[in-house]
Amino acid sequence: MIIDVLLWAAISLIVLAGCYNTSLFLLSRRRIRRTRTERRERFYVFLIACLNEERVLSESLARITSLPAGNFLALVIDDGSDDRTSEIALAADPDRVRLHRRTLPNARRGKGAALNDGVRHLRESGLLAGHDPDDIVLCVVDADGRLDPHVVQSVDPCFDDPRTGAVQVCVRMYNRRQGLLARMQDMEFVVYGDVFQSARRFIGSVGMGGNGQFMRLSALDTLGGDGPWSDSLTEDLDLGVRLIAKGWTNQHCTTASVSQQAVLSLRRLIRQRSRWFQGHLQSAGLVPLILRDVPTRPALDLLYHLSSPVLILLTSLLPLSFLVALGATTVASVQQGQPLVSPMWLLGPYLLSFTAAYAYGFVYARRERDLGLVRSVLLAHVFVFYGYIWFAAGWWGFWRMLTGKRTWLKTART
Repeated sequence: MIIDVLLWAAISLIVLAGCYNTSLFLLSRRRIRRTRTERRERFYVFLIACLNEERVLSESLARITSLPAGNFLALVIDDGSDDRTSEIALAADPDRVRLHRRTLPNARRGKGAALNDGVRHLRESGLLAGHDPDDIVLCVVDADGRLDPHVVQSVDPCFDDPRTGAVQVCVRMYNRRQGLLARMQDMEFVVYGDVFQSARRFIGSVGMGGNGQFMRLSALDTLGGDGPWSDSLTEDLDLGVRLIAKGWTNQHCTTASVSQQAVLSLRRLIRQRSRWFQGHLQSAGLVPLILRDVPTRPALDLLYHLSSPVLILLTSLLPLSFLVALGATTVASVQQGQPLVSPMWLLGPYLLSFTAAYAYGFVYARRERDLGLVRSVLLAHVFVFYGYIWFAAGWWGFWRMLTGKRTWLKTART
């Protein structure tokens, strides 16, 4: 009886979430046309928080310093590294790259703390002098982030709207051809960006990611406190919600990307996602703010987004419930001399689990045209099983939160 209740509850949640996600998919197919207004000269500052990033930093800085943009600067925030991170920053173009060192015991207190300190350094050093905060755009780039050459030209028109507080670009995996696990991570970010983020442009609930997020300094200044970023494990999610609550508009740019390194170890990937999961659980504290300060339509979508950890934990019970129910049906069929499995036992779970694969494959094929539609749809079927890693990551993150553990080792680069 309990198994049946859990089974039908999980199925109901999946169907409801599927209907909502279908509406987001249809909404994401709409296009936004932007026309440039009076051209404004903006000052772009790329913030790169680093902790032992000697393996990837050089290439990322080379991409940034070669951008075909006139007025920009990169600030490397060395958060107490004990490798060659600072040396690599100092060896880069001195006209474009500056280094800010953080030392223990103040260093290594999280990405949010490092970014906040970087902004304080920009103000105190005079690097922002002579620029209007409305025309200063800060961009957070991970140390392994490789920006498209045209990223500034793609993002800049979004800030012509004075209500725009932040813009998130697409995220890709530059090593996506190094095995199936890397390919699945690339598909994951493409689907999230081209379906969910694209749809949320029309809802008003676009979220910020930890890599490739562009923010107007005057918008960050309205957040108050000791700095824009919190100490949450998902400080980017927290920042995006608080900007919306302050009345700013978050945009999603579909024409430019930042590429990062996919995790090639399943264990490291689950550990990374469990950190994200725990950060989402921490973000439950944003619910009162959303209910109080966010308009109804984006508030509903944000609440749905913040409820995803609960949905994941409940959905994780479905495969177990299905196997138990299938086992009971098989035993009963054998005892009664009936066929072991009816067609509906196969068709029903397939439709429930893999209908989204066709939409995801279609979206991915438009980004990876060399794969073709058929191969992309087949990969999307694998992607459904790849999603099961969130079950393991979710319960791990939930356990860490219950036991009060908040410290994490950063994801190792290769």
